Amino acid sequence: MYAQIQSQLLSLIQAGTLRSGDLLPSEEQLSRIFGISRMTARQALQTLKNQGFAARNKGQGTYVSQPPVEQDISHLCGFTAEMRALGIKASSRVLHSGLMASPENVSAVFGLPAGSRVFHLQRVRLADGIPLAIEEIHLPAQRFPGIERLSFAHRSLYETMRERYQIRLSRVDEILEARAATKREAELLNIPIRSALLVISRTLWSVDGTAVETAHSAYRGDRYRAAVRIPAAAQ
Repeated sequence: MYAQIQSQLLSLIQAGTLRSGDLLPSEEQLSRIFGISRMTARQALQTLKNQGFAARNKGQGTYVSQPPVEQDISHLCGFTAEMRALGIKASSRVLHSGLMASPENVSAVFGLPAGSRVFHLQRVRLADGIPLAIEEIHLPAQRFPGIERLSFAHRSLYETMRERYQIRLSRVDEILEARAATKREAELLNIPIRSALLVISRTLWSVDGTAVETAHSAYRGDRYRAAVRIPAAAQ
């Protein structure tokens, strides 16, 4: 019974009858409407919350929320292209863009002398206007002359690398870890301090075998899911 009620509520959400921010019926209201126990009503609402379609504010009830963005990280695809494929408008708020002396760990990845010039880009990535991630990127400046003069508020970095600089990408190495948001991250993402973050550290390689990008992206744990699709190994 609770699954049937959850399905009816989900249909109303997907049809747009119930929109993000709308208050859902309470357990007591669902009990009265469907003639069920409050425990069954609670299960229906909890299932919606587990699926990311509902959230609860203490003392205010359960309301419709936007489901988490799910990104397939087994394929090399930039944030802009991935959001476009999901029908979501991607945008960015640039925090810093320009040349700087390379940090030691970045120099090691690129095989450059310490202090070499690199392009540094830090952005808040937004999905339909909602802050989703903080992204920090370094590129070797010698491979991307003049990139510091470009605006990346709405421009795709990967499309720029491919079309303007003819960089052909071969693979990406990624490390995923979970941690709590710092005060600064919480402010930028509009979430409580110490909220869960999914942090993805990435190194991007071109076909000539050299690293062309290092990046660290901190995603909101309540709004983002990383999906990996792995084919079954041959027996």
